[in-house]
Amino acid sequence: MKLKVSLIQDAPVFFNKDATLNKMELLIEENKDSDLIVFPESFIPGYPRGFSFGAVIGSRTDEGRALYSKYHTNSISIDGAEMIRLINIAKSTKTYLVFGFTEKKNDNGSLYCSMAYISPTDGLLGVHRKIKPTGTERLIWAEAGGESLVTFDTKIGILGGLICWENYMPLARLSMYKKGVQIYIAPTADSRDEWTNTLKHIALEGRCFVLGCNQFFTKSMYPEEYQHLVKDEKEEICPGGSMVVSPLGKVIVEPVFGKSDVIKVEIDLDDVTKSKLDFDANGHYTRGDIFHFKVDRQPETKSEASK
Repeated sequence: MKLKVSLIQDAPVFFNKDATLNKMELLIEENKDSDLIVFPESFIPGYPRGFSFGAVIGSRTDEGRALYSKYHTNSISIDGAEMIRLINIAKSTKTYLVFGFTEKKNDNGSLYCSMAYISPTDGLLGVHRKIKPTGTERLIWAEAGGESLVTFDTKIGILGGLICWENYMPLARLSMYKKGVQIYIAPTADSRDEWTNTLKHIALEGRCFVLGCNQFFTKSMYPEEYQHLVKDEKEEICPGGSMVVSPLGKVIVEPVFGKSDVIKVEIDLDDVTKSKLDFDANGHYTRGDIFHFKVDRQPETKSEASK
């Protein structure tokens, strides 16, 4: 099965969910010839690189709390009007959508760094929430549990993935491989050379296609009211680096840096099967007689009703 994939390497309208949704709708419409469209980590309402939210060990500021409140207001919930709008966009364009967003849950005041999977026929398939925010991300994003390690058997293959530095967690990766993931989606805020090597390793280890999607964002794109918070940051605050890797660890699309872009590629799911001739982390390389693997509360792979 051959699929057309588009990775959106662009910037949101920072801390403005409505304007960002308008931009997403335009980008999806422009790329609706794709079977799958992927947006970066926390595209709604933006990855707050350089922000401290007024926190140091032992104290927090009123300004930082007010900033968090605004971030919270511009985050979205899975049952809110914003998600319904994106579900309808996927349906009208007949395109699968996977996008990073900061999620507010109605049952608590915490935020989560999340990734939504939307089918053009079945709507919201589910959400992955980051199980381990990195560094000071832990100030603004809560940790999810094993129930968040989701995979989906769709008409375009088995979809799954992890967000940013979760991909450095060997057992989190294995939780995806054990579900037979074919298209492994890795939205991120990382653009280092080391990240490129990480995605190549995941593809080779998991024998899956890996889609790495990052924002292109400059300091000047922050609204004027936030410029003083990032005055010490370099201008090209997030240079991109979105890329695609084959199940044999070969780079299909080299990392794209220094510009907003849409990375388009055609992939063939038959390549996943071919790659498992000599290595299969979920098959003849498992060694179940030696190793035992269990993830608490990880759900079974959800199949599309119309598959």
